[in-house]
Amino acid sequence: MIRSVVRGFGASLPARVVTNRELEGQVETSDEWIVQRTGIRQRYIAGEGETTASLGAAAAQAALDRAGLTPDDIDLIILATSTPNNTFPATAVEIQHRLGMNHGAAFDMQAVCTGFVYAMATADAYLRGGLAKRAIVIGAETFSRLLDWEDRTTCVLFGDGAGAVVLEAVEGKGDISDRGILTAHLRSDGSHKEKLFVDGGPSTTGTVGHLRMQGREVFKHAVGMITDVIVAAFDATKLSIEDLDWLVPHQANIRIIEGSAKKLGIPMEKVVVTVDRHGNTSAASIPLALAQAAGDGRIKEGDLVLLEAMGGGFTWGSVLLRW
Repeated sequence: MIRSVVRGFGASLPARVVTNRELEGQVETSDEWIVQRTGIRQRYIAGEGETTASLGAAAAQAALDRAGLTPDDIDLIILATSTPNNTFPATAVEIQHRLGMNHGAAFDMQAVCTGFVYAMATADAYLRGGLAKRAIVIGAETFSRLLDWEDRTTCVLFGDGAGAVVLEAVEGKGDISDRGILTAHLRSDGSHKEKLFVDGGPSTTGTVGHLRMQGREVFKHAVGMITDVIVAAFDATKLSIEDLDWLVPHQANIRIIEGSAKKLGIPMEKVVVTVDRHGNTSAASIPLALAQAAGDGRIKEGDLVLLEAMGGGFTWGSVLLRW
């Protein structure tokens, strides 16, 4: 059986760090309020010349370097983003060009905060189906450019950044001891659109628009939806929570992360948390957290790692893999 194995990982963050204290001077909020309700202490905000493409390309190059590969070794680039550089072409092709790659295929995937999970599952299907040998999967966002900086309920939550992994098709034994992606589960329900959306777009207003969120409604659904796809991953593999080495959740809110872990019986010592430093970076949050935990040695070869996310749409999903 072909498995999609992580060969390398990388991350890229903007130069500017914006603390909660700095935001206190812009909107009616406080460091104490933000930390208590979200766990966020700072976030990175893209400056002039820093774009989804530039951040994504830097993360992709770092992942290639870590894998000991070059763009010539890659067949496919999938970029998960809700903040493309242009309406078209896909920002993935700009990243492809920045990497000096003019072969293979590159395209964007839009599933908001669940985008990286969707992109990993899609790349896995390509690799297992023989349509590609190696893929770069990127999550990159400049969400700060969608924010209404006068809306204190949303502008404090989000940040910018990019993370990436290189996946390679490797022959496995076909059991749960294999390295690589073991199972993926994707969900969506468009009836929840109004709870988290951007109030603009080419086909409606002809503008970019701003992010709008019903925070309590999102929170109310989040833990249940996350639990759904985590249980599905363990049911599919006959593994259990006790087998898990690391949970790498979407970094939206520390209360959602802690609530999901508690409901599933996962100790927080097994949960990778970066929301305090990065804020909610949407599709970039999971690969940024992966790069942090793998880079500092917490996630090691052979570890069982679960990725999960929930975002606008609503979309939600999980990927269970052996590192």
